[in-house]
Amino acid sequence: MKNHIVCIASEFKGNEFLEEAQNAGWHVTLITREDIKDSDWAWTSLNEIVTVPKEAREEEYLQAIVKHASKMPVHHVVGLDEFDVLPSARAREYLQIFKGMSRSHAMRFRDKLTMRSIASSNGIDCPEFVGCFNPKDINDYLEKVPAPWIVKPRTEVSAFGIRKCETAEEVWNVLTELDSRNTWRDNPSKYQIERFIEGKVYHVDSVVEGGKIVAHGVNEYGTTPFKVARGGVFTSSTIDYKSKDRKELEKLNKKLLKAFNHERGVAHAEFLKSDEDGKFYLVEVACRVGGAYIANVHEHAVGFNLWREWGKLETATEENPYKKPDLRKEYGGIALALAKQEHPDTSHYTDEEIVYRVKKPKHVGLIFRSETKERMEELLSDHQEKITHDFLEIAPVKERYDD
Repeated sequence: MKNHIVCIASEFKGNEFLEEAQNAGWHVTLITREDIKDSDWAWTSLNEIVTVPKEAREEEYLQAIVKHASKMPVHHVVGLDEFDVLPSARAREYLQIFKGMSRSHAMRFRDKLTMRSIASSNGIDCPEFVGCFNPKDINDYLEKVPAPWIVKPRTEVSAFGIRKCETAEEVWNVLTELDSRNTWRDNPSKYQIERFIEGKVYHVDSVVEGGKIVAHGVNEYGTTPFKVARGGVFTSSTIDYKSKDRKELEKLNKKLLKAFNHERGVAHAEFLKSDEDGKFYLVEVACRVGGAYIANVHEHAVGFNLWREWGKLETATEENPYKKPDLRKEYGGIALALAKQEHPDTSHYTDEEIVYRVKKPKHVGLIFRSETKERMEELLSDHQEKITHDFLEIAPVKERYDD
């Protein structure tokens, strides 16, 4: 009988993971939302597909997996999206599958307050923070830590639900408004407050086996995700291989993943370099592949695809062990934005360094590959301007909440 892997995907992503699982000889089941079941999945790599309602939460995913396990033993469960990390961990515990993180372990990578507590206790700098539990603690924090501050959800991604506050009154107005909703998922305790730091944001994306980083890419954002979420062209590109910042980020990332006891899988860690003091601060760390086509950027620059390596890791066995990829040192970059057109046409962009064109409705995006950092910076600057003029659409920032 084949090994059986169940992949939870509440968003359309992870086709390369599914392909690698199928290539490894596993029986592959996809559990996804009813409204996205007809997306362009890697159908030839799927043995079965199970659907849940659009607004399904952790309990409903668990029920679907348990029901499916009654037909065929499940040997592994993996969540492909950020919001699938906890449902997959809970399913593994419920089915007594000991491959992969427990739910409490996975929570370190989902709950930003837990994340801050573990990182800071292990000597990794974080913006000063406080949980939203006790009014006295919050007031003491607001008196001690200089404004501005950010009130942010503990279990969200990107800029969902983030509020920037300049005064203590604004902070309390936000918390009072949340409390007035009278729902547990909007309770102020689901939020944390931290100091807002101006600076440049970097991300380190890693493949981890046996607690060791076997492949990684280090990139810098052209604009912080917080600002891009409010309209603009998102960019990310490989940082200079010889730079001091790169060496420091690699060291920090290694220290971080060790502190979080990350033994196997992938990780997406973000760090901010403060304009004020030049120090690096942890923004967040996740045990999944970064969004915005980051896996494709690293694939063209460094030579490994995070989705594929993750798929190989999760389906490795004693008979077919994981083999780390061969790496190279080139530069990759992406310019990505919402588009006014349903299907943007970028055929008039003809630079030879364009290696990938994003094909997603209402999105325009280009990935570049270059042998030099200087040329990459030219390409991104040029195409940021072109995309802004030709395609840019600005959408309102949404809020999204977990139970």
